[in-house]
Amino acid sequence: MRRVRTVLLAALVVLPLTGAHTPPQQPVFADGEAQPVFDPADLVRETVFVRVPVDSDRDGKDDEIRAVVVRHRATDQGVKAPVLYRISPYFGGGQRIPVHNVDVELHVPGSGGPEGNPNSGPSPRDIPVHADEPYYLARGYALVYADSLGTGDSTGCPSSGGRSEVLGARSVVDWLNGRATARDADNKPSIASWTTGKTAMMGLSYNGTLPNAVAATGVQGLEAIVPIAAISSWYDYYRANGAVVAAAPYQGEDADWLATRVNSRADREICKPMLEELTRQQDRVTGDYNRFWDERNYLKDANKVRAATLIAHGLKDWNVKTKQAAQWYSALKANRVPLKLWWHQGDHESPESLRKDEWQKTLNRWFTRYLFGHRNNVEAEPRVTIQREDGTWVNEIDWPTPGSTDVSVHPKPGGALGITRGTGVEKLTDDATKKLAQLIPEPANRLLYTTPAAKNAVRISGTTRAELRIAFDRPAANVTVALVDRAPDGTTKVITRGWTDPQNRARLDRTDPVKPGEPYSLAFDLQPMDYVVPANHALGLVLLSSDREHTLRPKPGTGLAVHLDRTGVSVPVLGGRAAFETAFGR
Repeated sequence: MRRVRTVLLAALVVLPLTGAHTPPQQPVFADGEAQPVFDPADLVRETVFVRVPVDSDRDGKDDEIRAVVVRHRATDQGVKAPVLYRISPYFGGGQRIPVHNVDVELHVPGSGGPEGNPNSGPSPRDIPVHADEPYYLARGYALVYADSLGTGDSTGCPSSGGRSEVLGARSVVDWLNGRATARDADNKPSIASWTTGKTAMMGLSYNGTLPNAVAATGVQGLEAIVPIAAISSWYDYYRANGAVVAAAPYQGEDADWLATRVNSRADREICKPMLEELTRQQDRVTGDYNRFWDERNYLKDANKVRAATLIAHGLKDWNVKTKQAAQWYSALKANRVPLKLWWHQGDHESPESLRKDEWQKTLNRWFTRYLFGHRNNVEAEPRVTIQREDGTWVNEIDWPTPGSTDVSVHPKPGGALGITRGTGVEKLTDDATKKLAQLIPEPANRLLYTTPAAKNAVRISGTTRAELRIAFDRPAANVTVALVDRAPDGTTKVITRGWTDPQNRARLDRTDPVKPGEPYSLAFDLQPMDYVVPANHALGLVLLSSDREHTLRPKPGTGLAVHLDRTGVSVPVLGGRAAFETAFGR
């Protein structure tokens, strides 16, 4: 009797479990995309604090990154999820602080120079819920949001893309892959047992720059990044060929300003010594490239990047300028990582605001391939998507567009622009009180040279390079070059522009004095661009000194003498010289 009773009890225990158990939902793929098969409302949301192997606030303890994990409940039933990870210095709010004064005289070696004076005043907030959260949860992704060092509920100090900040952002990827420790809100150890470890980072602007930075460490487990309007070298954000420049329209901001602005941790005063160091190290006086900027140059480590990279950038973005995307694309292409580039006609924004459905589909296909490992052939599709001036979108195999070659174009006396070289010397006087567009009608303060009206449309695709021969009547000056589109009615539109400090004519990391009256050869790149000059429009070259919207702004009066026989620009034209001559003549 006892034996029979034991068997019956065993049956009562086993049968209900066997009959009631339903296997958890697994990710589903169709047409190369993860499908919405999970209930995005049935989720787990938890906060963890990830240990960072750095003490950036110098309090004797390792820094911590506060991260919020959002995952579908199936991950509690054994389903492993890849992660979309967003880290930001902005989730915690910011401070209202004054910018550097840009209405200053330019640095002359041995004379000192202008300094800044950041202050503080808080306005904190919590990590927000992102609008696309349900979309990705339904498709089997988990989401992680994190406060960058020195912001929100993370400890440490912001460093505007410096090593400590990068290690802080990387630590979350390490935790997701079992290489870093974390605690939960109750100070108990937290292990990310619910994830595959495969992680993608994405974001806009600063939030897209940190993915670039973390990928450049070569961290394992970071399978994909989506940098949108993101920085690849901080020197090129706040400097240009030795000149101190603005991330328009934010004149007067700099690396120290930004770090102070986002320092939103509750006890932010602990970061004051470190922030003061940023002010000294960034060298707003000479504008030279130095160790500070080299630490924030991710291009030099592009060969370490493993992550499949989908870059998006606005062709009209004068905040994070097009050079940031173009040089990152070029460096990663040389490294042979899976790569795609979207150019759009917006400014500092995501393609989501211009082409939401197609952009979201592109992201899902990218993550389906590189996070889930589902082979959807996305790597064989056209690398480049470009929105044209009329709003249409086209796919191309590479960028600059194949068939685009440099055409040497030169200014001539009287305002003409063509393939043959000009002669003589023409002069202009600096006036930083007016914007470039305001200077166009004023011959005294700029030099303007234009081609004849185009017989047919001409596409510029790539980076224009300026080569100039200029003498200055003072030991310091700005130099600005712009390409413009001049319409039949005389109105002009800036296509691209670039800047340099003639004191850095030999090297970015060294200031060489300028002797008044002596001509110097200068060579520098303008911002990369893809632009179609319409038929009946002219291509214009503008030479000026200070650019009010971007450079420091000394008092008017500096004189520049341009030697035309040694001055010109190399413009990347689709079809090369033959196409240029067909449209504009010689």
